[in-house]
Amino acid sequence: MPGYELIGAEEQAQVDDIFQHGGVLFRHSFDHLRQDRWKVRDFEQEFAKSVGMPHALAVTSGTAALRVALAVLDLQPGDEVITQSFTFVATVEAIIEAGAIPVCAEIDGTLNMDPESLKSLITPKTKAVIAVHMLGTPARLFEIDDICRKNNLVLIEDAAWGCGGSLDGRPLGTWGQMGTYSFDFAKTMTTGEGGMIVFHNEDDYKAAAAWHDHGHENNPSVPRWEDTRASSGFNFRMTEMQGAVGLAQLKKLSHVVTMQRKNRDSMWSAIEILPGIIPREVPAGSYETADALIFSVADKATAKKCRDSLLTEGLSTKILPEAVTWHFAGTWTHMSELVARHGGDLTNAFGPSRSRLERAVSLPVIVKMDETVPARLHTALAKVLS
Repeated sequence: MPGYELIGAEEQAQVDDIFQHGGVLFRHSFDHLRQDRWKVRDFEQEFAKSVGMPHALAVTSGTAALRVALAVLDLQPGDEVITQSFTFVATVEAIIEAGAIPVCAEIDGTLNMDPESLKSLITPKTKAVIAVHMLGTPARLFEIDDICRKNNLVLIEDAAWGCGGSLDGRPLGTWGQMGTYSFDFAKTMTTGEGGMIVFHNEDDYKAAAAWHDHGHENNPSVPRWEDTRASSGFNFRMTEMQGAVGLAQLKKLSHVVTMQRKNRDSMWSAIEILPGIIPREVPAGSYETADALIFSVADKATAKKCRDSLLTEGLSTKILPEAVTWHFAGTWTHMSELVARHGGDLTNAFGPSRSRLERAVSLPVIVKMDETVPARLHTALAKVLS
């Protein structure tokens, strides 16, 4: 995290360019006013190029990106979509909004989807899998992709935290049939709110583009108000101002990830010698976005003591342990579909995941890190772990 640290003259210039050339804020039409300024269209093209994909569709949020991707699959009542127990609540919300039943797999030492748990949850009702790259560390995509192929399941990547990362040289978000990204204000690149979907298949792209625009096919042979349609949809269109900011931010993404990785490594070097610290597992070939530095300690009580000591030192943690209820399916008792699918009671659900998360401490990584942070981290954690 995050791109917002670097918002400045470049983003302002892109937005000003809109107002200096017609002031059209809608991504479609008004050709006679906009003086050939198409910020969302340009953003989509540049983003697709940056990850080596043929098609990209900009939407209003990372949550919208997931929902639109699921719309492409034409899910039917009773269909199941498997994701993981440690993710942001939006991943499961999107599955429910798509009319499917959410199923959550356990996590392994990567804190992402456990492939063995995934295999155990597949039923004849399973239609798709959403693998999440939590806090910038790739999921075990080799194994997950193989399982999906063998079982004829659609793989969607939730790369909300993975933008700018890769596995085995392939950008995160490009392994599955579709990949989704978030550009909210705390992501590696931001448009304030916003998201993107990338596609291998042109038919998937066309279906998603129509669905995110009330079914509009944007048929070039007719004006928009007489446009053709083959399905209904919803409104998840990105605005031109968001697209303008995205164009500027995309050029900074590589620098953001490089600095996050550098600062994460400095933080880790300062604390790795402390007793009882176990680093998060990382799949071989990973290029992490380093959104956070995560390690495990002996137990839940120690994790909380670490957080308290960090706060006393004027530092903070991220998601683990303080905000886990927004990111752990075992606490989502308000989602009746999830509760019913996992036995009617989440109290004892996802035991292995719960155990891992309770012992984990996550430290936020920023681009403009104060040079005193590593030493202060060591001081704070040494008080607990030594």
